[in-house]
Amino acid sequence: MLNRVILIGRMTRDPELKYIPSGTAVTTFTLAINRRFNKEQTDFIDIVVWRQSAEFCANYGSKGRLTVVEGRLQVRTYETKEGQKRKVAEVVAEDVRFLDKGGSGSGSGSGQVAARKDDQWDDLGSEVRLEDIDMVNSNEEDEIPF
Repeated sequence: MLNRVILIGRMTRDPELKYIPSGTAVTTFTLAINRRFNKEQTDFIDIVVWRQSAEFCANYGSKGRLTVVEGRLQVRTYETKEGQKRKVAEVVAEDVRFLDKGGSGSGSGSGQVAARKDDQWDDLGSEVRLEDIDMVNSNEEDEIPF
């Protein structure tokens, strides 16, 4: 079985950081995602992020940031103060990345996203030069390099 969600959208508001009684950080925000074929229709998806990723999102995320979320879909029920049962669907994020430089986040004076060592998205949209591409040398006995 598989429960995997990958979303790209814009944050509709600044992320809200809270700490549960055990001291674990949890951040919530909503992504607005335009439908592929009908730009006038938008889906608003609730996102929940835990622990260090929650603090990262709270520090560097802000309203309007173009964001990638990878995680799993969770459906849960709860009861309101009035005793009504409610059901909510949300994405529990395992990885959150920002695709734009964004404005100033709540914890970032410069607005720059903290660079991760293994960040595969950090050069997204940058210009590629021919000198930067590793070419396969065809003079090495014509072996396939893998």
